[in-house]
Amino acid sequence: MVNPSSFGANAQPQKEGLIIEDAGLRPVSVVITTYNHARFLAEAIESALRQTVIPAEVIVVDDGSTDDPGGFVRLYPGVRLIRQPNQGLAAARNTGWRAACGHYVVFLDADDRLMPEALASNLRLFAKKPDCAFVYGSFHRIDVRGRLLNSAESQLVGEDAYESFLKTNLVSMHAAVMYRRDRLEEVGGFDARLRCCEDHELYLRLARRYRVAAGVERIAEYRHHDSNMSRNIPAMLATMLEVMHRQAAYLNYNARWRKAYKTGVQFWKSNYAEQQISQTLAARVSGLMRVPWRATAKVFALAPLAVLTIASRRILRAARSRLARIELLRTLHSRYAPVRKSVRFGDLRRLHPISRDFGYDRGNPVDRHYIEDFLSGYAEDIRGRVLEVGDNAYTMQYGGARVTYSDILHVSTDNPRATVVGDLSEGDNFPSAMFDCIVLTQTLHLIFDMRKAIATLHRMLKPGGVLLATVPGVSSIDRGQWGSSWYWSLSPAALSRLLEEKFDSANVNVIAYGNVLAAVAFLHGLAEHELSAAELDAHDPQYPMIAAARAVKQWHT
Repeated sequence: MVNPSSFGANAQPQKEGLIIEDAGLRPVSVVITTYNHARFLAEAIESALRQTVIPAEVIVVDDGSTDDPGGFVRLYPGVRLIRQPNQGLAAARNTGWRAACGHYVVFLDADDRLMPEALASNLRLFAKKPDCAFVYGSFHRIDVRGRLLNSAESQLVGEDAYESFLKTNLVSMHAAVMYRRDRLEEVGGFDARLRCCEDHELYLRLARRYRVAAGVERIAEYRHHDSNMSRNIPAMLATMLEVMHRQAAYLNYNARWRKAYKTGVQFWKSNYAEQQISQTLAARVSGLMRVPWRATAKVFALAPLAVLTIASRRILRAARSRLARIELLRTLHSRYAPVRKSVRFGDLRRLHPISRDFGYDRGNPVDRHYIEDFLSGYAEDIRGRVLEVGDNAYTMQYGGARVTYSDILHVSTDNPRATVVGDLSEGDNFPSAMFDCIVLTQTLHLIFDMRKAIATLHRMLKPGGVLLATVPGVSSIDRGQWGSSWYWSLSPAALSRLLEEKFDSANVNVIAYGNVLAAVAFLHGLAEHELSAAELDAHDPQYPMIAAARAVKQWHT
């Protein structure tokens, strides 16, 4: 099982689902679809199980994955797994709702999460407007590690739901939607011929026949990462235009629908043109990733006027910015003697980084490449009872079925998933000899008294237990909540000496990751995919971006 048992004053009780006493509320089935996203699956399942309204069932549909989601599903008794050959997201969702018993159905992608009040919020909407085919709310955007990026505002639907959905994208995230199952059955569910945009096509079909309602509550969390379907912009635009063109047969006798249709086609062309141009310019500016000229050409072929309009606007804005930079350089040149140039700095000659979010807003950060390489190399150590800081994503990704209990440590009670709460440097109340493994990534540098924290970690491990720790070497400082407690950057030698004070030196192995290019890219906030594998995996001991350590507690201490 994964739900940890509680211990001592530091344990946080597991929240049980609460049934809302309202005869009008019917059972809800939560269908989680996954295709090679097993590393996120545990979080998705837990978010469904920890609802304030208990779902009638949680069904996981594996659409032909190669990463064994079954190993994670087995950790949650009562969660049902359905396997099928890879047929696409629409077919997987159809499999899920057809197997569901609930009166209502919620679809959750394995890499996303539901908020605790998700089912309750949408059920309240249905209680007010029971004749709706579906209702929806808003959502948060999170990064690959689950950190909040921003929150989307709810877009309310008008009196004519079909007209509203013709004009624009009102939902944006599918997990924020709750359907009546009988309405899904009446219209035949999702169109399995579509490899993307199947959700918007279904909204249009349902909105043409039934009422729709929207609320303002944040229902779910949408995770941004490199393998999101929405990154394939030409495919998304081509499919969305096909979906819109299907509506032409229903517009003849309704002038408002015809006008909404024209507005919608223009909206989707502009929306995807903007995204593609942004992606192309980001690649061009960074100089560290392949520029997607072919994808840009495909978008241009589908929406030439939109691409030209947006490109001209961007060029004009860039020209104004360039004039401002030239003026700044002239000012600096007048104050300082010119330096003989032998290096072309290009886009790196700048006073501000390309991203201030470590690269999370662009994809998987460079440091995560090294952290994940380290953990995958020692995955066999992640077994038994495992403690991880902040969440248990790495525990489940690399430990999987070897993990019997998964505990989460957090410094305060702000994290509702935490089962162990406290400051490691004030660790007298932490349990002793309880954990087979502790996963401590990018945490030690946030603790001023690292020696006391390491002593606490050593005490918490069972004899033979393993500490897997990583610390930053070359890094920017977090601009969010951790910036004020970002005390240290550590060399591999420093990390080794600190650990050897409590762990026997023969049981401490420290590895340095990174090189000068990776360090520069990380300081500028570029993402992993913007460097090649050869560039990432060249390790220069003079430029340690990450120091990682495996330390084993002796059997006799």
